[in-house]
Amino acid sequence: MCGIVGLFLKKDDLRPQLGDMLTDMLITMTDRGPDSAGIAIYGPETEGMVKITVQSDSPEEAFGNLDVAVSAAIDGPVTIKVVDTHAVLTVPEASEAAAIAWLEEVGLRIMGAGSSMEIYKEVGLPKDVTARFGLRDMGGSHGIGHTRMATESAVTTMGAHPFSTADDQCLVHNGSLSNHNQMRRTLARKGVFTRSENDTEVGAAYISSRIADGATLGEALEGTIKDLDGFFTFVTGTKDGFGVVRDPIACKPAVMAETEDYVAFASEYRAFADLPGIEAARVWEPEPATVYFWER
Repeated sequence: MCGIVGLFLKKDDLRPQLGDMLTDMLITMTDRGPDSAGIAIYGPETEGMVKITVQSDSPEEAFGNLDVAVSAAIDGPVTIKVVDTHAVLTVPEASEAAAIAWLEEVGLRIMGAGSSMEIYKEVGLPKDVTARFGLRDMGGSHGIGHTRMATESAVTTMGAHPFSTADDQCLVHNGSLSNHNQMRRTLARKGVFTRSENDTEVGAAYISSRIADGATLGEALEGTIKDLDGFFTFVTGTKDGFGVVRDPIACKPAVMAETEDYVAFASEYRAFADLPGIEAARVWEPEPATVYFWER
């Protein structure tokens, strides 16, 4: 099961509505996966700084003086935005690795990092998760979301999608990978590690590793067809783009729509029903073993 949604805006005047549109799309997919939900939002870029999104089950205790503590640890300026169980810390780009290491050492969970990306995910129904984080009020250029039905790992925050394994990169997935443990070991030998048992995070790490080696987003997505076994629909986000690929059998449902204003993806057409101008959109089912991506 599981439900995926994605939205890539072509026109800047729609950016304030991104969170609202994605929220409606995600809630529509609830019955495909009611155990947890999440959205990655690509908002304004922070030049020279990096946003690190962290999660805690006890946010009042964990986030009280967190910006001061991180600032002391990295000896640099830090700002913080607390949103329910998540906090977004903005740190100097040069201090990112040290800040993440310190945050993990004190027991905080890293959701993702980047100059424009923020990730919010939790256990619960999409309508509850999106309301907790105020996702309707978040603007941006593009984003992807996921509502999960757990099959291969526990129902936890760290098992929820999206998964991020490099700055401004994230992935959501519908399906199951059969060689994820083998690929996890292959990536570990290259120094690429994952934080959860979820097979989707392995897919995210594979794409990040390929991009780090010099591949384009399109080339990295093409590599999944050859190197990852199983059945999958991947939707991935980067700072500049949005990509989709299905396995050669393509047994998991997927549909896309494109207008002059946006490109949208969903597991089912009904997620598009309330998008502006959908009646005039070009709507199609992504072909098996075919990469689709849009970049600014």
